[in-house]
Amino acid sequence: MSLPTTRVLVLSAELFEDSELLYPMLRLDEEGAEVVLATPEGAPITGKRGHGPVAADASFEQVAADDFDAVVVPGGFAPDAVRRSPAALDLVRAFDLAGKPVAIICHAGWVPISAGIVAGRRATSYHAIRDDLVNAGVEWVDEPVVVDGTLISARHPGDLGPWMKALIAALALR
Repeated sequence: MSLPTTRVLVLSAELFEDSELLYPMLRLDEEGAEVVLATPEGAPITGKRGHGPVAADASFEQVAADDFDAVVVPGGFAPDAVRRSPAALDLVRAFDLAGKPVAIICHAGWVPISAGIVAGRRATSYHAIRDDLVNAGVEWVDEPVVVDGTLISARHPGDLGPWMKALIAALALR
């Protein structure tokens, strides 16, 4: 597959899960997609395992869902900061409303919960936030990857390969 005209937005913050940010960015780049990293202030961020700083391309306020084909939210501690940003939540809602893929992994499930887009959907996550998703109305399943419409979720770094395959397949259909 090749995605030369595809643009993917990544939303993250300090203390991201290193592999969950880096692998999608590299994998999508390998497919020819343009990957843009947005952070709360547009500042560089460092992973919870010490990778970085990773330069951001923009702040949450400087990007628009209309300019991208999908959004990726890595896990770690970063989703707790991302979900506190009204601009980030507006972006996630806009991707969902436009029928564009919203790819989340691990603790990133907190972001679409706060954006209010998960009720009545099927998803997975790191087991520690299972109750959060269930309480938000999700049918939670313990599977490596769950695709429910445009919501593409995975549990943890061990699921990065199948998660990216699912996202790349969804993008190839656009």
